[in-house]
Amino acid sequence: MPTHSRTFTGSEQAWLRSRTYLREHRLELDRAAAAQFPDLHQVAGSALLARREWLPDGPFPLHDISLRGLFDEPEIPDALPRSSVLPIREDGLSYETYSAAMREIAAPAVFEDRPTYRLLRAELKSGDPVLEFGLGRYFDSVDVGEAAAHEFATAYRDGVVEPGVRTAITNPCELRQRPANLAISTLTIRRDTRTGEREFLLHWRDPRKTGHAGGLYQVVPVGIFQPSGYATWNTHNDFSLLHNMTREFAEELGGIDEDHGSEAAPIDYESWDFARRIRLAIGTGSIEAYCLGLGVDPTSFATDLLTAVVIDGPVFDDLFGDIPADNDEGRVLELQPFTVERIRQLRAEHPIQAAGAAALELAITGLR
Repeated sequence: MPTHSRTFTGSEQAWLRSRTYLREHRLELDRAAAAQFPDLHQVAGSALLARREWLPDGPFPLHDISLRGLFDEPEIPDALPRSSVLPIREDGLSYETYSAAMREIAAPAVFEDRPTYRLLRAELKSGDPVLEFGLGRYFDSVDVGEAAAHEFATAYRDGVVEPGVRTAITNPCELRQRPANLAISTLTIRRDTRTGEREFLLHWRDPRKTGHAGGLYQVVPVGIFQPSGYATWNTHNDFSLLHNMTREFAEELGGIDEDHGSEAAPIDYESWDFARRIRLAIGTGSIEAYCLGLGVDPTSFATDLLTAVVIDGPVFDDLFGDIPADNDEGRVLELQPFTVERIRQLRAEHPIQAAGAAALELAITGLR
């Protein structure tokens, strides 16, 4: 929503209309965008794009992934052009960046340029899976990915391709061509310990609250892999897939405030009761965490690590109790049967984000 009340310029109004078109035609745009990259693999019948080395032969334990942080190496500026869809301000000048335009014209409820872990390399198919990271900023993905999505939507609608960010990126799965923030998209599955039946959660992303994929359905929880705050000690303390996922579980399903006080002191994951219970349940096998693969959204270039977490019913109920329907990014649907039939029905009836559709297909076929 706009940050304040004023009359927008004609250019800003046109920019807003294109953002609306992007949201309302997202699945059609995803299919058309994926078709632009015929040499890349589409994951599990979805529009999600991937390199072969990003797709393991089947789900494997998440803890098998080695993380490497190259945080002391100097950052190399990204040589990408200005976006072709930056609108004109009241003063007659163009916005400098796409994030600046979003902040002024259509900022979601939470819109901060927080530090992130920037994905540099991924190998998930070998027996030694590894993810390698440098440092980045959240607005990297806005200024590149959201701008590229907007450019594609405008070109698709109007039939005119203007040189910009998107035309400069010839392969969205080539991580050296662009900054790539990694989202961890987790499919949460509740397993009945008596019957063995499984259910899963789905999340509707409210376009008023989130800057990415508003109006689409997605697995839950999902969060950018990033330190919990700006303080420098968080960079190393939070550099863990499980720590990041634990914070997202707490925030999106547990109703726990996302302010963990890490600006004053690092999070103590050993003494935090919620994290301790998750860690103990993993140790007993009551929680199983799997990696399913890695992929890139063809429209926005959002990059997702696909994971699935299977939780025994008593542990699930103890951790989450009554899951709040509304959260900071949208609405959590009630538990759905984790069956092929229900997943196919949901995909046919609801617009599901490419990463979520891929995660559901990989999990339903790979987790037996």
